Amino acid sequence: MSVFLWGPPGVGKTTIAAVVSGTGSRRFVELSAVTAGVKEVRQVLAEAQRQLAHGIGTVLFVDEVHRFSKTQQDVLLPAVENRLVTLIAATTENPSFSVISPLLSRSLLLTLKPLTDADITKLLERALIDERGFGGRIALAADARAALLRFAGGDARRALTYLEEAAAGAHAVGVAEITTEIVAAAVDKAAVRYDRAGDQHYDVISAFIKSLRGSDVQAGLHYLARMLEAGEDPRFIARRLIILASEDIGMAAPSVLQTCVAAAQAVALIGMPEARINLAQAVIACALAPKSNAVIKAVDAAIADVRAGRIGAVPPQLRDAHYSGAEALGHGSGYLYAHDAEHGVAAQQYLPDELADARYYQPSEHGNEAAMAERLTRLEELLGRPPRSS
Repeated sequence: MSVFLWGPPGVGKTTIAAVVSGTGSRRFVELSAVTAGVKEVRQVLAEAQRQLAHGIGTVLFVDEVHRFSKTQQDVLLPAVENRLVTLIAATTENPSFSVISPLLSRSLLLTLKPLTDADITKLLERALIDERGFGGRIALAADARAALLRFAGGDARRALTYLEEAAAGAHAVGVAEITTEIVAAAVDKAAVRYDRAGDQHYDVISAFIKSLRGSDVQAGLHYLARMLEAGEDPRFIARRLIILASEDIGMAAPSVLQTCVAAAQAVALIGMPEARINLAQAVIACALAPKSNAVIKAVDAAIADVRAGRIGAVPPQLRDAHYSGAEALGHGSGYLYAHDAEHGVAAQQYLPDELADARYYQPSEHGNEAAMAERLTRLEELLGRPPRSS
């Protein structure tokens, strides 16, 4: 059966495919979705058909399959469905987002977890003593090993690359032990494992929003830093903060929306890296603000009524009366001008008849909304409406 290997970089997806291909007498063909087009895929499948006529099966390994277009995946589908090839596809992105459903449903999905520090340590030790590596000719100081583990971030390929560069650096200065200074010189900057076009993008922004909603300012700043260091578009972050300011805070702290809009304007006016400060201010404001989702619940409830056909006619007194013949139709007749009424509130029906008892905005008791709740109760009394349901 065909299989999708989903996991972060450097956990052994390609190695697993190579091990599988070494079993039995099947051919092993490797394609990279970065460079292969529909033509190359068709050529591989045509050759697989010819080999199958001679009793030889084909294992097709496609690396970074998420980069295949829908058309390329459609080409693969009949070959997988008819067992013309055994497909082993590797991806760092969630296949649910990047692979067409028919292809995914005909394959197994194996999720590979990031390698642990213990896994990477064992790998580094083997590389240091094995004759295929450094054969014991160079040592790795304990603190330097800890630095390599930190920089590797669970990526075996990255760990070996950093070790090789550090060993070359040690050889260049004529020493037989890799120190933290040599590691730092070999690794200019720890790369954050984050693909802003892929699954990590969705995971990190999700964690960012949920942390702010949960009022954890430390986590919010962590995920902000993670996105900025990975090269995320600061305008995207600013847009999400503006949404959160109304969706999860709303009238409980209405000034937070102004802060987030100002941060977005700062991003456009001054750019990075200075705008990181403005974004951090907005993050802190969002995290520490009292929370309420009353705004989004109110507008979604109103939209739901409209979509369900609960619309009704506009009350006659509210209709436009600024045209000839409107008076004869009764439009505007009996309208009460709010500024002429006591307290500036005119007791008349504003909603259509069938929605006269609708209550969309239900303020919470958090922050500024507690005062809003009291004011709303008083306004509804002045409008002659029955008390709100709890």
